[in-house]
Amino acid sequence: MTIDSGEDLETQIAEWRGYMRRRRAVGEADVEELEDHLRTTVAELVEAGLKPDEAFLVAVKRMGNQDELSREFARVHSERLWRQLVLAGGPDAPASTGSARELVIMISCAVAAAIGIKLPDLFDVTETFYVRNLSLFALVPLAAYFAVRRRIGLAGTGILLAFFALGGLAANVFPLGEESQSLVLTAIHLPLALWLVVGLAYIDGEWFSSQKWMDFIRFTGEWFIYYVLIALGGGVLVGVTYGVFNAIGIDMEDFNQTWLIPCGAIGAVVVAAWLVEAKQSVIENMAPVLTRLFTPLFTAALLAFLIAVVATRNVIGVQRDVLILFDVLLVVVLGLLLYSISARDPATGPNLFDRLQLALAIAASLIDVLALVAIAGRITEFGATPNKAAALGVNIILFVNLAWTAFLIAEFVRRRRPIEHLERWQTRYVAVYAAWAWIVLLVFPPLFDFA
Repeated sequence: MTIDSGEDLETQIAEWRGYMRRRRAVGEADVEELEDHLRTTVAELVEAGLKPDEAFLVAVKRMGNQDELSREFARVHSERLWRQLVLAGGPDAPASTGSARELVIMISCAVAAAIGIKLPDLFDVTETFYVRNLSLFALVPLAAYFAVRRRIGLAGTGILLAFFALGGLAANVFPLGEESQSLVLTAIHLPLALWLVVGLAYIDGEWFSSQKWMDFIRFTGEWFIYYVLIALGGGVLVGVTYGVFNAIGIDMEDFNQTWLIPCGAIGAVVVAAWLVEAKQSVIENMAPVLTRLFTPLFTAALLAFLIAVVATRNVIGVQRDVLILFDVLLVVVLGLLLYSISARDPATGPNLFDRLQLALAIAASLIDVLALVAIAGRITEFGATPNKAAALGVNIILFVNLAWTAFLIAEFVRRRRPIEHLERWQTRYVAVYAAWAWIVLLVFPPLFDFA
């Protein structure tokens, strides 16, 4: 943080206070305590003959930078942080974590999700019904949780209901057989389309705010991590209950498969969201931390793959499973780039990690080009199918995003553009993914005669 000597002391202190408040390990009471210490040090230095602005700079230097202070408070107050992680309230917990109202909302929505996933069993539905509608059972309660928590008005609620109704129609109106490619595409694209509808509930009406959409992207990464952790714990629970009941002659397999696993899995969607919301002001987000770990590994893996393609002269296969695998890989790469962007300080200049991300984006773009060439060749030779057309479209969309991302990172590394340009590009591109998902859901089935 740089301060001009001509700035008013109170302005300088206010700016310093704002920096400190953004550090998750430092609470409001801590900031006030540190500010009192800062003011005392400044007063002593002024009495010793320094000018106020000089005294401020010396005092801040003596206290240490904000990151060091944040880490020190995390160490000194670790027991307080753990209480905030485990307990729903307490004097040190942020107001949002101790809200009984939010806990009731979470429990209600999670229970509604668990009940909802079992209701179709009363009507003897087929497995295809769940393939079509699973994302509706999972994401409607999640959107309801955010709608109630954010106190979204009637207009916003109506928009959410309209999108979910449209998704329900797209999933159930078309005559898609069990072997239909369009059925698989629906099962893949409906969760994406509805997840972005959940995003509309999350950002609470500020639909054109890049910062709010970036917040939702951060939430998505944190939610995924929490859900995986809950799933791992749930797996242990299922195994333990099966073992202990089996020891006394009670077979729990049917109960676990019929009730515990489906109800727990669907209810955990809401529980994971509540955990992210409740604990996000207590500790640093985990997604950016994992990004730092996996970015070098994925970069090395993609570069090794490109070298192998050149050395062996093999082409990428266009079977459905292979194409899905490559698309998942490219999405993971975008996630790594996104969460790194979301965690960095805009005032920080380019560094070695940014150059590593540039290499990752370029490598992913080249791999996407190989996939596009393979898909286009098969369509030209054998004609279009729903799978090939969808793969072609999504890979074009991913290539545009990755290529422009690489360009913006390169511009940032060369100090020609600020990092905010890259953040705005990524958040605005969310609309492209949403539009494509709805096109696949609504246009592809009749376009390909429900094949």
